[in-house]
Amino acid sequence: MLTRQGFLTAIALAVFPLLPSSGICAEPLAVPTEEIVLEVSGNIGNANAGTVAQFDLQMLRGMRQVSYETTTLWTEGVTRFTGVPLKEILRLLNVTDGVLRARAINEYAVDIPVETIEPNVPLLAFEMNGQTMSRRDKGPLWIVYPYDSDEAYRSETVYTRSIWQLDRIEVTD
Repeated sequence: MLTRQGFLTAIALAVFPLLPSSGICAEPLAVPTEEIVLEVSGNIGNANAGTVAQFDLQMLRGMRQVSYETTTLWTEGVTRFTGVPLKEILRLLNVTDGVLRARAINEYAVDIPVETIEPNVPLLAFEMNGQTMSRRDKGPLWIVYPYDSDEAYRSETVYTRSIWQLDRIEVTD
């Protein structure tokens, strides 16, 4: 027969891992084995390097991928971008609210409220027209929106958030 204490312990063990604030994620975060292309810090619930989450390109390629064909202010003609929806990264890290402070290699930084991130928009692109993006081509990562699909994605706010040469994100309150 289960005692009251045993019952409460069983409930706690069953429920607490399901809570986002518990810091426990259903998917353990792999450890990068190649050059790190993205580091996420701050209010995250899953990490692989102390309190930080680090990703190499292979880790990102192993996640759910999405592609957009769109024109941009910075490229000529229709361009095909492939990468991971930013929402997937947040899901993996148990991030449900706050603000993302996205920073580029050259220290350019933008704030993206988590509440504005949709299931497939924006995209953390690592390929442009089927080719891995180099730093010279705005890589290794570029936050891209499907600009042609909706007028809402053709605003100054969205263009400002379209940060290329992204290498760090800090999650804040």
